[in-house]
Amino acid sequence: MNKNRFETIFLRLCLSFVAMFCSVFVFGQEKVEMADSMRSNGKIYVVVAVCLIILIGLFVYVLSVDRKLKRLEKDDHSGVK
Repeated sequence: MNKNRFETIFLRLCLSFVAMFCSVFVFGQEKVEMADSMRSNGKIYVVVAVCLIILIGLFVYVLSVDRKLKRLEKDDHSGVK
């Protein structure tokens, strides 16, 4: 194995461990009162439903654009001899 490649792999591994251990401190936050109040009122389900609708809409849009693009590429290649 090349020394430069070994150093690159070692650096990536060290950075991954540092990032993993830094994320532990993020979880030490206090409770979020807004989320608790939304959960107790049942509004959190509305937020989750809206997020899911937006994500599903994005996926449907991306799939439709992909199908159109494939159809255009197929039509373009079929005309070329």
